[in-house]
Formats: sequence, structure tokens, C-alpha cells
Amino acid sequence: MRREIPLLITGIAGVVFVIQYFIPHFPFNRLSNWFSDWFSIVSACAIWLGALNLIKISVEKIAYKRHDWGYSIIVVGCFLLMLFFGFIHWQDSREPGLPFIWMYDYVYTPLSATMFAILAFFVGSASYRAFRARNLEATLLLLAAFFVMLGRVPVGDVLTGFLPEQFQLSQVAAWIMNFPNSAGQRAIIIGIALGIVSASLRIILGIERSHLGGE
Repeated sequence: MRREIPLLITGIAGVVFVIQYFIPHFPFNRLSNWFSDWFSIVSACAIWLGALNLIKISVEKIAYKRHDWGYSIIVVGCFLLMLFFGFIHWQDSREPGLPFIWMYDYVYTPLSATMFAILAFFVGSASYRAFRARNLEATLLLLAAFFVMLGRVPVGDVLTGFLPEQFQLSQVAAWIMNFPNSAGQRAIIIGIALGIVSASLRIILGIERSHLGGE
């Protein structure tokens, strides 16, 4: 029953969501709203479970002095601090100047920006490997990246200023982004949508059971 009940709930909710999209009338619209409310409730509970699990793992790491246990102290301390400031001003915690929003704006946001800035180095490394002209496709990718990057900065038009306007690098970069790039992105989006539909049908029909801990 531990597997059958979740599969049954998933199947019924999935079928209702699909049907109400095509038949938005009673009882399917009412059931859809009801399932949406339950989805919000379960999501809220899942956030608390995730937070408690984070605290449990971090405290165990500190207690047994496992690898990098010092970072766990920072995790627990920051979590409790944000929780404290969030609860003491729970009615207006998003008002400017209060400790909760101050820490969000001046601690969390700069740290997030720093993390994404570090990711730029990994993107640069991946670009170096992807842009090596080892075959025709890689050569086309290399040329497109070269024209787009050079066309996005003023020096691109300075170097090609003697050419007609439609052949200047900014126009070439815009054409690459508007046509080949858009076509590629739409193909990828269509492929992702088909994959989502396929995965959703497998979950609704109970074929895919890995989220229940099975095969």
C-alpha cells in the first residue's frame, strides 16, 4: 500500500489536471483547484522537512567533526539567524530597513552574485572546450560565437565600419541571434516539451516509479 496509494493519487491528480485543461467545467475545475490547494500545502510541508533535514545533517556533521564541519556551523548559525529575524517581524518582515530584508539584500544577494560570478570561470572553461574547431559543427559554433561576441561590443562596428550597414558585425550578430539561434532554441524547447509530456505520462500511468524509491 505504500506504493499503490501514492501511485493512485498521482494518477487521479494527473488525469484531472489534463481533463480540466480541455473541459474547464464542474467537477473538473473544482477538483483542479482542490488539488492545487493541496499541492501548495504539501509544498509548504516539504520546505519545512527540507529545512529540518538540513539542520539534522549539519548538526551531525558538527557533532562528529566530519570533513568541512566548520562550514556547517555557518549554515546552522545563518539559518537560525534568518529564522529569528523572520519570526520577530513576521507581519512586516519585507519592510525596508528591517534586519531580515537587510540581510537578504546585503548578505544573501551579494553572496549569490559572487557564486554566479565564480560560475563564469567554469563557463569559460566549457566554452574553450566547445569552441575548438575539431569538426564542421564545432567550426560553425566557433564562427557564430566569434561574430556574436565581437558584434555585441562597439569595437565590432568600428572594425567593420567601412562595410554597408547590413554587413557590419552588430547586424550580423543580430541576424545570428534572431534566426539560427532562435530556430535552435525553439527546437530545444519543443524537444523538452515532448520529454516532459513523455515523463508525465509515465508517472501518471505508474510506469515511472523511481520517485517512490523503486526501480
